[in-house]
Parts: sequence; C-alpha cells; structure tokens
Amino acid sequence: MNARMKNPALVLPDAMKGIQSLMSAIRQGDAPQQILELVHLRTSQINGCSACVYGGIASAKKAGETDERLHHVAAWREAPFFSDAERAALALAEATARIADRSGKAVPDEIWDEAADHFDEKQLSAIILMVATTNFFNRINTTIEEPAGTTWG
Repeated sequence: MNARMKNPALVLPDAMKGIQSLMSAIRQGDAPQQILELVHLRTSQINGCSACVYGGIASAKKAGETDERLHHVAAWREAPFFSDAERAALALAEATARIADRSGKAVPDEIWDEAADHFDEKQLSAIILMVATTNFFNRINTTIEEPAGTTWG
C-alpha cells in the first residue's frame, strides 16, 4: 500500500519545524516518557491510525515498555498492568480524543480531577499536548493513507 501523497509535513518544510518545536515543548513538561507513549498509542488506536499505532509501539518499546503492557493498552481498564497514574492519563487521553462522543463537558470533572491528582500543571500540559499532537498526526496519516512502517524523515 502506498500513501496518496508525500506527507504534508515534508512537502511544507516549515510544518516540520513547527512539529519538532511542539515535540520539544512536550518533553519540557517532565511527564514520564512511558506515560506519553501510552497516551500516544491509545489515542492512535481510537483514531484508527495504523501508521501511528505502528510507530507508537516502536517508540514505546524504545522507552522501555513491554509487549505485555502494549498488548493491553486497548483494554487498559480491565488489564492489571497499569498504575493509577497511567490509568488517569489514559482516561484523560480517551476523553480528549473523543470530545465529539460526549454531551456536556468534553472532559468530565471526575476524569480531570483524577489526572490532576497524579500530575502537576506542566505534566498535564505535556499529556494534553501529546493527545492533541497525536490527533494531528492521526488526521494527516489517515487522510493520506500513510502505511504502517513509514517514517516521516
């Protein structure tokens, strides 16, 4: 399977500069890398982005994630492998990624409060920006039909 076109972030060079700056800012939030990887993977699963799921698994493994945990991200609520902080981040990621699926508040207070119990403002900022950036990647890749295993650079 081939992509419909070259990735827009490679066609428009200033876009890649912006993406790199955003990813650098996310790292400045001091959220644990494994949590950011889990958030990226779950958001990509929700959005059905094969390229981002593939890349997210590879990146999570580099950050020290195990196959056992990665195989259970889609069923994190039922799986015994995740800490309370990881569960709070995953719940926040799901609510943020699925804003159109809710009536009322996009992120319910109970989900926000649980996340805020585990993360400070900088870490929450990194998690929120990771979900938003992942949504950005997912929309690009699903639109151009980027195949799994393709890299941007």
